[in-house]
Amino acid sequence: MSLVEPWAKWKIVFMGTPSFAAPVLEKLVEKENVIAVYTQPDRPRGRGQKILPSPIKEVAQKYHIACFQPPHFKDTSTIEELKKIKPDLIVVIAYGLFLPQSVLDIPVHKTLNIHPSLLPKYRGAAPIQWTLMNGDRETGVTVLYVTHHMDAGDILLQKKIEILEEDSSETLQTKLITLGTDLLMETILGLKENSLVPIPQNPQEVSHAPKLSKDMGRIDWTKPARILFNLIRGANPWPGTYTFLQKEVLKIHCAKITDETFQGKAGKIHSLTENGIEVETPQGLLLLTEVQKPNKRKMNASEFLKGQKLSLGSYLGT
Repeated sequence: MSLVEPWAKWKIVFMGTPSFAAPVLEKLVEKENVIAVYTQPDRPRGRGQKILPSPIKEVAQKYHIACFQPPHFKDTSTIEELKKIKPDLIVVIAYGLFLPQSVLDIPVHKTLNIHPSLLPKYRGAAPIQWTLMNGDRETGVTVLYVTHHMDAGDILLQKKIEILEEDSSETLQTKLITLGTDLLMETILGLKENSLVPIPQNPQEVSHAPKLSKDMGRIDWTKPARILFNLIRGANPWPGTYTFLQKEVLKIHCAKITDETFQGKAGKIHSLTENGIEVETPQGLLLLTEVQKPNKRKMNASEFLKGQKLSLGSYLGT
């Protein structure tokens, strides 16, 4: 017997901050009764560092939904304010604030999170990037209950997708948000019908995906082409990858492996073609197809070569 009629709309509080969480909120507004949105305080953004609202606040304003922006949940008044809303469910995606147990206990049907990995693999802040950098062939989305331990709650639903050779963290994120939005709606329906069985995560299979740092983007040409290729697509767009060309930084936005068996010299320019700059590694050839010099726009490597003198046999890197 179901808990409620599947068509009955739940009162939902949504908590999130960045732009990639916006499609999830939009779908919830369409399907359920979103009664409040919580997002981080307005902060400086963009080149001009103007104080701007988060993308999630912009969605809330678009639909005239009450929006709250507490800096934390340490104040009793903030928690009491949320209790007065009396949500059936809280949905969290990339909110960026720690939620104490006193918050998690408020909604009738607990608090859900959409996590872009196949938990218990890749708990943490950068699962999409680490999935790519580690060369995984598949990933997915998990909808789970939120607990006071990061990404450690029981799993409600999970779905896999294949990772394509041409995927970057940017393209993969787009796919996973679409998948995650649909999976969340499926989860809410399952909760209404009382048809889901929460599955505890296996602690033996846990791995982590910590935040990336800028220094991770430096290309080490002594590593195999496959490892560098995975780094370039995993670190795109942030923190980005770079090497040195004649002592000047050269950002690398996109690359391809052209020969994985070739044994060459680390960083040696092997060929210059209309397709890009082919660089040797001890194991494989890497074709740089999109690059950028300091204070210049990014461009196709073929276009870059028209204004840049490079010679075969010269080296990239320090």
